[in-house]
Amino acid sequence: MNIPENLKYTKSHEWIRVLDNGTLEIGLTDFAQQELGDIVFVNLPKSGEKITAGSVFADVESVKAVSDIYSPADGAVTEINQDLLNAPELINKSPYTAWLIRADGAVPEGELLTANEYSKIL
Repeated sequence: MNIPENLKYTKSHEWIRVLDNGTLEIGLTDFAQQELGDIVFVNLPKSGEKITAGSVFADVESVKAVSDIYSPADGAVTEINQDLLNAPELINKSPYTAWLIRADGAVPEGELLTANEYSKIL
């Protein structure tokens, strides 16, 4: 299982990366995409929509089920990954490059897991 050290994680299997310019990038973990199976559809928020840590901001549909995606941070969506709208299977192929959204906001201190902590809950 791939769990990059440079990311933070949620117990609900989302990852977050802070880019050099301070933008937050959010996606699904390798574990999540494996559990979901083949992802066939993504429903992403619109640019400008607010996100709240712990609240649903998107969902993905796989051959197994529809699953909610929870935000690991508070902020506002600045960009969605347009590539996923036509090719949601990119999440299965490369979950750590197939980000869902980018947002302005703040990462809540102490609420996210390190790679080591995340691997222990799996």
